[in-house]
Amino acid sequence: MRASAQQASRSRAPGRPRYRRQAKLTPGDRILATALHLRKLATMDLLGQLFGVTAMTISRAKQEVHPLLEAHGHHINTSTARLRTPADVATFLASGPTQTKAKTTS
Repeated sequence: MRASAQQASRSRAPGRPRYRRQAKLTPGDRILATALHLRKLATMDLLGQLFGVTAMTISRAKQEVHPLLEAHGHHINTSTARLRTPADVATFLASGPTQTKAKTTS
């Protein structure tokens, strides 16, 4: 063991992890990626490319966030759009605003 590693192992409290991995996605990004995947707008591979992480990171985020959304009564409907590549995203965004009907209450 190197001298610096020995010092680090002695200075940490027993039972405490040696290091802590920094989250690759912010909580907001985790929710957004989950919502986009649940809407079936994009594959996990594409979402990984867009967020700068792996598809496995997107999958883990979805596994953690989806049950929380459901527990709080948030159901996300699927979309008719399907995006598979960054070029698909650019084309979709360049097509202009989509027309949606806003629900109004009287």
